[in-house]
Amino acid sequence: MSIFEVIMLLCFGAAWPFSIARSLKSKTTNGKSLFFLVILMVGYVSGIINKVVYNYDFVLYLYILNLAMVAFDTMLWVRNKSFENKQMKNEQN
Repeated sequence: MSIFEVIMLLCFGAAWPFSIARSLKSKTTNGKSLFFLVILMVGYVSGIINKVVYNYDFVLYLYILNLAMVAFDTMLWVRNKSFENKQMKNEQN
């Protein structure tokens, strides 16, 4: 276990609840990138695989928690994109 890995995951993890709250409140995709969210999920999955295969320790659970928050924010992005598409369709009619 590396204390720096723990600090990194805690810092990243601290930011996601704010991002999720913003996505829930705004119902828009403004300021969010699906590509970026997917890249983050790939990174967290890679960290999880590394922990399971090479260095199993409690930090695995921080990776899982962060992945869950990013996955939830990604689902909100998809939901919000749907809202935006419906709004654009209604404005065109």
